[in-house]
Amino acid sequence: MGIGIQELLVVMVIVLLLFGTKKLRNLGGDLGSAIKSFRSAMSEGDDEKAGRTIEGESAAAEKKDKAG
Repeated sequence: MGIGIQELLVVMVIVLLLFGTKKLRNLGGDLGSAIKSFRSAMSEGDDEKAGRTIEGESAAAEKKDKAG
């Protein structure tokens, strides 16, 4: 019931004929760079989130020490 190897090959050949190898190569490169930038942005967001948590915990600990 699903897509088999033969159907997938036919679709790939049609896409190749419609767009050509140069456009497909450019599209692949653009997609790869978009994924790379997305991953780096997600990593930066996680780093900032972790840094704020650590700074927030240390600030709370300092307040507790000053109060106590």
